[in-house]
Amino acid sequence: METKLALFGGPKSVTFPPEDMFTWPIITKEDEEAVLDVLRRGGMSGTDVTKKYEEEFAAWQGCKYALAFNNGTNALNAAYFACKVGVGDEVICPSLTYWASATPAYTLGATIVFAEVDPVTLCLDPNDIEHRITERTKAILVVHYLGHPADMDGIMAVAKRHNLKVIEDVSHAQGGLYKGRKLGTIGDVGAMSLMSGKSMVSGEGGMLVTNDQEIYERSIAFGHYERFGKDIQTPELQQFTGLPMGSQKCRMHQLSSALGRVQLKYYDARCEEIRKAMNYFWDLLEGVPGIRAHRVPKDSDSNMSGWYAAHGIYVPEELEGLSLTRFCAAVRAQGAPCSPGANKPLHLHPLFNTCDVYGHGKPTRIANSDRDLRQPPGSLPVTESLNARLYSIPWFKHYRPEIIEQYAHAYKVVAENYKQLLADDPGDPENLGGWHFFQHSAS
Repeated sequence: METKLALFGGPKSVTFPPEDMFTWPIITKEDEEAVLDVLRRGGMSGTDVTKKYEEEFAAWQGCKYALAFNNGTNALNAAYFACKVGVGDEVICPSLTYWASATPAYTLGATIVFAEVDPVTLCLDPNDIEHRITERTKAILVVHYLGHPADMDGIMAVAKRHNLKVIEDVSHAQGGLYKGRKLGTIGDVGAMSLMSGKSMVSGEGGMLVTNDQEIYERSIAFGHYERFGKDIQTPELQQFTGLPMGSQKCRMHQLSSALGRVQLKYYDARCEEIRKAMNYFWDLLEGVPGIRAHRVPKDSDSNMSGWYAAHGIYVPEELEGLSLTRFCAAVRAQGAPCSPGANKPLHLHPLFNTCDVYGHGKPTRIANSDRDLRQPPGSLPVTESLNARLYSIPWFKHYRPEIIEQYAHAYKVVAENYKQLLADDPGDPENLGGWHFFQHSAS
């Protein structure tokens, strides 16, 4: 039986007030007291709390070393530096990601070669890496996009064959598992953002994790001058101790460290509830035409961790070509959040094509390269097609079935009554999505 959509005057699907369903981070008296303790004693720029946080984080991560940074961008910068990425080197990276995954190459005089993502996982496609490797390739940068683990077995196999370092960007997937292994511990080094919109929160901060002592010590050398001293064991670094080799000051301030320690204590339990809620949402939509879940298989020993920036995959062919823009507008009218698109492909941004950042007299992308490796429109067709196939969904923080059911109904009723939307469908604009980070809003 046809249901009149809310866009045309029909009833809304979502009637319950959201209350704290989307409130994040969860801040308690314990968080407040931990931060106030640092503030009251003037310990913001020290390292005592930060070192405790690092010890606890490393134990939770299941690795030897964790090093706290002032943000995720500098954690990624240090990871590149630690892997000895330098002038003229190339790093292979997915184009579907936030800019901070790629721009450390510029900082170090290297450049990026973008590769395709898998259209189901939305993560780096291991089958599109090998033909992009040259004698200049130094590392592979992997992004566990929107919390979904990348195919690390496939990626690590390629890296091993070519003796390449693997850097995991875990900013969307802190604590996530790939075949039972913590993301960030499978490659040579993991780096992640801990800003307040992420699933793992430290106020504003980043974390680098590794089992490799030299990588850890090079990360210290990049931007932790007060710790770059007599304890350094890597011979080639010892002669330079005292000042940061990376000319950066990157330590995490201890208000963030204090908050992060408390958040870490409760993170796994909170993520378990988030996963229960998000999986229930997708279970309710199983088999609905036009929409697919972006999630790991239920029977796997992988997971989506805190399910950061949750999205779904749109299949317009099943809805007579209805545009994603029109579909999302109808879902929003039903009372549920739904924005078309995700991150725009980085390989099409001027920063990676025409911008001369450092005054080389040519685009920075090719300033230190012996070839023009820029990738024009059409060069990564899978990635370029995805903004017309990705849409945001609610990011539930609690498992409350009656509320989740209303939000799921908003998507289902639109998909099942899509014919009402075809006549006035304006189509998708030429450029969906955004270059910036996702809007870290309540839902």
